[in-house]
Amino acid sequence: MSGDLNHSSTDPIRLNRPGPGDPPGGGQTGDDDGTNFGLSTQTRVRTKKPSLYRVLLLNDDYTPMEFVVYVLEHFFNRSREQATRIMLHVHQKGVGLCGVYTYEVAETKVAQVLDLAKRHEHPLQCVMEKDD
Repeated sequence: MSGDLNHSSTDPIRLNRPGPGDPPGGGQTGDDDGTNFGLSTQTRVRTKKPSLYRVLLLNDDYTPMEFVVYVLEHFFNRSREQATRIMLHVHQKGVGLCGVYTYEVAETKVAQVLDLAKRHEHPLQCVMEKDD
């Protein structure tokens, strides 16, 4: 099978077929009319793991550090210590990793951060990029 993880395959499953001279149904009692044999298929679907995305905070000269710490605690479930460490990294390096999530979760978190920053009139920027 090739590397396509979304590939569906069908494998035949053979049901017991009565042999010559056997009564239909293999000698079982009941309402068997002899049509319980033949070929059936079973479908197996292999799902691909979802792509992951990094959510990043970008530094600016105006957003208060305490606001950035609050964002990291509230939206990214970071402890005060972790949030402070990430905030300082953003301040010193210009960008910092908040977390790695599936596309929908990352998109939601970015929107939440941007919305809160806008409501508080802070220019804080939050972006997402595909994780390699």
